[in-house]
Amino acid sequence: MPDTQLLCTFTYQSRVENTIAEIVDNYEVSQNRVFVLQNLREPEELFCTYNIEKGEYSSYLDKTISIHRKRETNTLYTINALNQLIIHLNGELDKSFPIPWKEYKNSLLVTDDGEFQKIDTQLEDIINLE
Repeated sequence: MPDTQLLCTFTYQSRVENTIAEIVDNYEVSQNRVFVLQNLREPEELFCTYNIEKGEYSSYLDKTISIHRKRETNTLYTINALNQLIIHLNGELDKSFPIPWKEYKNSLLVTDDGEFQKIDTQLEDIINLE
């Protein structure tokens, strides 16, 4: 299997079909699946997550970020958010600091203006593109 990169495109309920179409038009989606997650605090806000082959694209769609996933807890996160979380929990950035992943189950960890944010999510749909 080729090396892939997990992306997350932010969208809204009213735009999700257009967003999926933009993803399909711009990327070769690995495994032909897009996972649609809902923000539990802002139910109109959705996150479309999908894998693309690494190095195949020079730019991302608007409102799209590169993320990582901790499978055991279904936690999605950016490296910046993970670093901010470690600083918050430990007082300093120590990459060997153990993250209490269970506390971040089913969530998206991001930064907004440098501030750590935990967004609780739930799976809304899995779109099969085939």
